[in-house]
Amino acid sequence: MKTSHLTSYNIRRIHQENIQNRTSGFLDNLALPCARSGWALPFTLIAVAWCLASGVVHAADAAPDFGPNVLIFDSTSTPADIQSQCDAIYATQESNEFGEERHAILFKPGAYQAVVKIGFYTQVYGLGLMPDDVTITGEIHSDAKRATNSGTLNFWRGCENLAVVPTKDMDQWTVSQAAPLRRVHIKGSLSLFDNGWTSGGFLADSKIDDRIVPGSQQQWFSRNSEWSSWSNGVWNMVFAGCVTAPQGTWPDKPYTAIEKTPIIAEKPFLYVDATGNYSVFVPGLLKDSGGVTWANGQPPGTSIPIGQFYIAHADKDTATSINDALTVGKNLLLTPGIYHLDSPIKVTRANTIVLGLGMPTLNPTKGMSAMEVADVSGVRIACVLFDAGTIASPVLLQVGDTGSSQSHADNPTILYDIFCRIGGGSPGAAKTAVVINSNDVIGDHAWLWRADHGAGAGWTTNPSTNGLIVNGNNVTYYGLFVEHFQENQTLWNGENGRVYFYQCEMPYDPPTQDDWKHGTVRGWPGYKVADNVKTHEAWGLGIYCVFKQDNIFADNAVEAPNNPGVQFHHVLTFRLSGATENSGINSVINGTGNASTKKSTKSLVLEYPAPQ
Repeated sequence: MKTSHLTSYNIRRIHQENIQNRTSGFLDNLALPCARSGWALPFTLIAVAWCLASGVVHAADAAPDFGPNVLIFDSTSTPADIQSQCDAIYATQESNEFGEERHAILFKPGAYQAVVKIGFYTQVYGLGLMPDDVTITGEIHSDAKRATNSGTLNFWRGCENLAVVPTKDMDQWTVSQAAPLRRVHIKGSLSLFDNGWTSGGFLADSKIDDRIVPGSQQQWFSRNSEWSSWSNGVWNMVFAGCVTAPQGTWPDKPYTAIEKTPIIAEKPFLYVDATGNYSVFVPGLLKDSGGVTWANGQPPGTSIPIGQFYIAHADKDTATSINDALTVGKNLLLTPGIYHLDSPIKVTRANTIVLGLGMPTLNPTKGMSAMEVADVSGVRIACVLFDAGTIASPVLLQVGDTGSSQSHADNPTILYDIFCRIGGGSPGAAKTAVVINSNDVIGDHAWLWRADHGAGAGWTTNPSTNGLIVNGNNVTYYGLFVEHFQENQTLWNGENGRVYFYQCEMPYDPPTQDDWKHGTVRGWPGYKVADNVKTHEAWGLGIYCVFKQDNIFADNAVEAPNNPGVQFHHVLTFRLSGATENSGINSVINGTGNASTKKSTKSLVLEYPAPQ
């Protein structure tokens, strides 16, 4: 029985899922069932020899099995075939806001002609080392036709690592939250709206040869990118390390520009080399950077062969099988799908890469966290959607153990495109979406969302206290979106935190003021820095409210210690709507700044504390 288990397991996992090109990868996978069954390594080596002799493993194996939800196009793909397959996905995903389908569309290096429309839970990737290695003449396109041109619900999609030659006046990327555009080269202009409202958005390491037209975008964050001109802004546009950031003085122009990005490493990405082998490129850490990282060729970094990744499939894998692979030193690639987990995924090894394709979704089913990262250096987690289960979790993603104290300044853990959802797809509950206990963590884009619509959206049916809690020191976040949680949206307990762009909506649905207050203070702030914190700094914050019941107020959008080491630059509040005139936000920070009410919807604070 043991021999049968060993053979069938490895034929399935090696041949169908994980290993290509490297016997070392095969050995790692073979170790998993041996560890479970108690077989010693000598038997493993015998089995390896048998597999090599019988042809189960070859020196140049086929492409990895990414599963049925990943399309891969190459030079043999006809334009008609590409168009028909992309159109079929879009027909399903255009309006599939809370559906279960997940898709990734991959283009190998080459030139293509296509109009690729991107709907919900769909991501499009170029597989070159440089964006121009994959060039699509046509469009990479997200519009808002399904919602009479309003893109305010265009979530959970993305595009990265390719070039587009628009065949129309400009390419279109009409999106709101959780829709990153990374490492793209638009050889023309780019529109960020569709003649209706939009509420984005995130752009990084990208070049647009001509102009960007944000149009109605309420807010937007851009990092390490460039363009010829940026036409306008509405409320809150933040630029970090963007060499062509628009000119203007806040608040006359809604622009906050930081000349250099203080510290970042770009998101890891999948690519194919000239011999057809797949690897993941992990860019190196940069300090005080500006502009795109690939302007002068491939930037520094490390390539990891795909054989060093465990390729997980939602229809086959469990938390146990994933953790077994992580335990023997594998990195993790999550293919598109929904992973129902009965225990947390545990990342315990330094420098582990967790890379999601096509919005893979982790759903904890037994009231525990979905993923826990130990207090180790250099972990990279990229593009994962955490979806709360019906049994309340204490946290969806935890980075670092409680009480973590090690320094990771030279090799920080970095979180990219982290999306959390409590309710909406189905009733769900979690006390906190993300907790960061480790020091020196970098966040590069997150949308943490307690649902305001969809299945189970209600004060008692999708309860969640906080979006983000930061306990670690020296944590930096770029492009942070947190919405609708029932107490502090963001609670920052660590020292020397930095945030570059923050967007927040307070909960829509407090039943009464008594249900939503702390002590004698009405409501809870959208952003809270703990009273004992000595140093903290944030740039470009927009905090909004829509209260569905009468007589609901938040006394402060931001609460923070009143000392010179805690500083805020360019903060606004806006009352978007409300059931009656009798609701709003009474001040911007600690009683400073005018109220946002129906009569005077917007309030601004340029600097806090005010310069002396």
